[in-house]
Amino acid sequence: MTAYFIRRILLIIPTFLGITMMVFIITRFVPGGPIERIIAEYQTRSLGAGAIGSMSGNPSQPLSDEQIETLKKYYGFDKPVLLSYVIWLGKVLTGNLGVSTRYYDPVWQMIKERIPISLYFGLISMFLVYGICIPLGLAKAIRHKSTFDNISSVVVFTGYAIPGWVVGLFLLIIFASRLEWLPLGGIVSDTFDELTFSGKAFDRFKHAILPVTAYVSGSFAVLTLLMKNTLMENLASDYVRTAIAKGLPFRKAVFRHALRNSLIPIATSFGNHLSIILTGSFLIEKVFNINGMGLLGYESVVERDYPVVMGVLVVSSLLFLVGNILSDICVALVDPRVQFE
Repeated sequence: MTAYFIRRILLIIPTFLGITMMVFIITRFVPGGPIERIIAEYQTRSLGAGAIGSMSGNPSQPLSDEQIETLKKYYGFDKPVLLSYVIWLGKVLTGNLGVSTRYYDPVWQMIKERIPISLYFGLISMFLVYGICIPLGLAKAIRHKSTFDNISSVVVFTGYAIPGWVVGLFLLIIFASRLEWLPLGGIVSDTFDELTFSGKAFDRFKHAILPVTAYVSGSFAVLTLLMKNTLMENLASDYVRTAIAKGLPFRKAVFRHALRNSLIPIATSFGNHLSIILTGSFLIEKVFNINGMGLLGYESVVERDYPVVMGVLVVSSLLFLVGNILSDICVALVDPRVQFE
């Protein structure tokens, strides 16, 4: 098993190189980069001053060729794309993710400031999803085709059918805009520093209700039905029926035998949630104006801030690859029969 995990860890290297190289090349050929943005800003300023083309004599090009070449050299666009990737990768290996072309701040500093925010919402969402879906799937399997099973299935599938950010907009309109029970967004109020300790805790709780609900709405269906179907399959297996035939109470047969085997498919997806916990959701954080990793990634893509895009990609891809290995470890812990060779 040790050799297997060593191979999996070594496979992270070529996979990471493939992911980052592909996205790096795409960012070089997608229009609207930092140079195009600077030209557009100059055009806007010149248009407002009534002097378009005063610098170069070209009404559609406010910058001279020398200035454009200087900008290309500054942003590293004067080199071949593969050479630029090698230079960028060398900086990443030293812990330097570059500098934002939009805000001119170190990329790692921007990411580091937002990780605790996404981690806060991600951990709460993960505990709620697993804490509710496993018992709910267990109850649905035991009460299969009952009124409880039918009603809960309608609720679960409704939440799955509607994207999380749409659920967030719907909740904002009802509970924040119409009823004004909860805040419109953010993670704390403007008067947060003036509140007492209990007041701060309650303020954070109010701000977390709607985003967390939007986070978990789409995750219920998959895990709940996976738990239910796997448990029903194990309850119908020979070893459970034999245990019940020998006099073992049904409750003990469920919790001692069927439940543990039913957790194996759940364990396979546990590690994959690691990247979601830290990187958050782009659209949900945008809807609720949560300044986390998700919103940072969304804004960097929209604004063509390529160093930040690559920085977020580095963190999220490494977390996802490590999460796959953690999933295998979780499976081995839940099912001792599993032997990775």
